[in-house]
Amino acid sequence: MNNPTILVTGASGKLGRETLDFLLASGKDPARIIAATRDVTKLADYAEKGVNVRHADFNAPETLGPAFEGADRVAIISTDAVFPGVDRVAQHSAAVSAAKAAGARHIIYTSMPAPETSLISFAGDHLGSEKAVKESGLDYTILRNTWYQENLLMSLPQALEHGMLMSAAGQGKLSYIAHEDCARALAAALLAETDGNAIYTLVGSEGHTIEDVAALAREFSGKPLAVQHVDSATLRKTLEGAGLPPFLVDMLVSTDDNIRAGNFDIVNDDFERLTGRTPKPLRAFFEDNRQALSS
Repeated sequence: MNNPTILVTGASGKLGRETLDFLLASGKDPARIIAATRDVTKLADYAEKGVNVRHADFNAPETLGPAFEGADRVAIISTDAVFPGVDRVAQHSAAVSAAKAAGARHIIYTSMPAPETSLISFAGDHLGSEKAVKESGLDYTILRNTWYQENLLMSLPQALEHGMLMSAAGQGKLSYIAHEDCARALAAALLAETDGNAIYTLVGSEGHTIEDVAALAREFSGKPLAVQHVDSATLRKTLEGAGLPPFLVDMLVSTDDNIRAGNFDIVNDDFERLTGRTPKPLRAFFEDNRQALSS
């Protein structure tokens, strides 16, 4: 189909907005872009550019049908509701059903690497959501995004302040990817006019141990930073002692478990095949965030 209408859910979030920017930069007709969000006022700037902004709430399935009307290719950005009491599989499944009922012919879903075997606490959410996509009968593209480089900014500034980074990841490697690169890949999948089914695991070009990360942090911050290698039980006890909520403790510990098990040690050319570009190196991320790390 020439010039299909494409839709992005969660469009007011960081990944959604970046994806919209790439779509517009590609020359895509704004009138053929639907940006779905719970709060349409947050996308007023895109509405001014001609993007069709619509209200859609995954927790209110009745809003999804009208929002998805007329969309040919639908990007379902997985929600970030990883806290207790929220059924992400139900949220995503409702979106899949609404897309199908509205006549969409292709779904793009943002997942995580190898949810079948991952030790991450919320891997089951993605596995169940992927199942809903596959069983819809629609053509699909699943983008299995690995950990964002930007996630390091959640822990490194505090670690640099204390000169210590606690980790249960051992010598396991993780091939971090830039958030912007995931948006670029999502836009590319939306703009592709090929049908059929595909799964892409989006990773960086090189795996890094926690020692590699600490070395880059030292280099670009100018501050000392040692890695304290601990076991999972010690990490859990420390995080609990810091007052973190149980769901967050589970997520952080299981992430290190997954790294240590080698489940994040993935290097491939999926991103390049999808976008025609090479992923942003982790070193470039540290160069871009030198000030944030050194302040």
